[in-house]
Amino acid sequence: MTRTIADISVSLDGFVTGPGPGPDNGLGTGGQALHTWAFSDDPEERRILREATARSGAVVLGRRLFDIVDGPNGWDDTRGYGAGEVGKPAFVVVTSSPPKAVRLTGLDWTFVTTGLPDALTAARERAEAAASGSGKDLDVVLMGGGTTIGSALEAGLVDVLTLHLAPVVLGTGTPLFTGKAPRTLVRRSVTSTPAATHLTYDILR
Repeated sequence: MTRTIADISVSLDGFVTGPGPGPDNGLGTGGQALHTWAFSDDPEERRILREATARSGAVVLGRRLFDIVDGPNGWDDTRGYGAGEVGKPAFVVVTSSPPKAVRLTGLDWTFVTTGLPDALTAARERAEAAASGSGKDLDVVLMGGGTTIGSALEAGLVDVLTLHLAPVVLGTGTPLFTGKAPRTLVRRSVTSTPAATHLTYDILR
C-alpha cells in the first residue's frame, strides 16, 4: 500500500530551519544541527535513513526547497536525498511556475503548477508505478519544506508523520506547526539515537 509520509527533522521548539533561511543558507542560522543524525556514521542512524530512502517511491517538495537543493550550494555527488544512501526516486515540485533550467539533470523532476493535492496525486502515480516495477511497497514522501508539510497536514493529506527530533532549541525560524488544524496522532514507534529521537505517528483523519 502506498502511503503519504511527511518526514522532517525538527528542533525541540518546533522549527525546521533556523532564522534567515535562503538559497545561500538553506537551513538558516543554526539549522544544520537539525540534520546531524542524517550524516552520522552511527549504525542505527544509518539504518533509519537507509530504510526510509529505500521505501521512497516519489518525493514531494516545495519550490523554495527545490531552489535550495538545485542551487549552486545544493545537492551534489556527496549530498543529496538520503545523504548518500541507496535510491533515486522521482521528485515532484509544487510551484507556481517551473524553473527555466535545472542543474540536477540526473534526477527525475516533475513540476506541478496546480497545487499540492495535484502534486501528491502525481507523486502517488509515480510511486505506484515504481512499486509495480520493483515488486515492493513504496511510499510518497513529503520532505519539505516546513510550509509544504504544514499545508499538507492542515489539509488532511498525510497518512504518517515522522519527526527526527534534534536536541537543539533554535528560538525562531520556520515553524512546522501553525495551530490552524488540530490532528489526532497515534504513536507507532520511538527510536533514540545519539543525534536525534525518531518519532513516527499514524494520523487519524
